[in-house]
Amino acid sequence: MSRIGKNPVAIPAGVTIDVKDNVITVKGKLGELTQEYSDVSIKVEENEVTVERSSEYKDHRAKHGLYRALIFNMIEGVTNGWSKELELVGVGYRASNQGQKLDLAIGFSHNIVLDIAPEVKVETVSEKGKNPIVKLTSHDKQLVGQVAAKIRAFRKPEPYKGKGIRFVGEQIRRKAGKSA
Repeated sequence: MSRIGKNPVAIPAGVTIDVKDNVITVKGKLGELTQEYSDVSIKVEENEVTVERSSEYKDHRAKHGLYRALIFNMIEGVTNGWSKELELVGVGYRASNQGQKLDLAIGFSHNIVLDIAPEVKVETVSEKGKNPIVKLTSHDKQLVGQVAAKIRAFRKPEPYKGKGIRFVGEQIRRKAGKSA
C-alpha cells in the first residue's frame, strides 16, 4: 500500500467536491480547480475523500499516492491558498509591478517585463537596505511553482558571490573561488 495514498483527505467546511467521468472538481472560497485522473477510484464520503487503486501494478501504485497528494493540494489551495517568495540578491537588482506585469532589473542591458497569469497575484516589496522580494499567491500550487521557477530561471543564484534570484530561505552552496 502507498503510505500517502491510503490516508484519507479531510474536507473542510465550505469546500465542495464533485467527481464525474474521471475528472475531480474542487470548489472553495478562493476558486475552483479541476484534475483528470486514471487507474484509481476516488470516493467522497461525508467529510473525507479516499483514493483506492484496482491492482498492484507499479504504475497504479505510483498514481495512488500522486492523486491523493494532488487532491490534498487542491483542497488546501481553495481554502488557504499557496504562496512563494523570491528574493533578488545583487547590487542594483530591482523589482516592480503594475497590475499583472512584473518588471525586473537584474543586471541585463534591459529590464525584463513578464506577464503573470491572471490566477496568480503578484506583489513586490522593496525596503531600503534589504533585498527586493517578489510575492506570488494563488489557489493553484502547480501554477505558483511554475511562475516562480520561470522568474528564478532568468538569473539563477551563482555559487561565488550568491547573486541572483532565489527563494526566501533557500541555502546556496558557496565556492571559495581563486586563492592568491
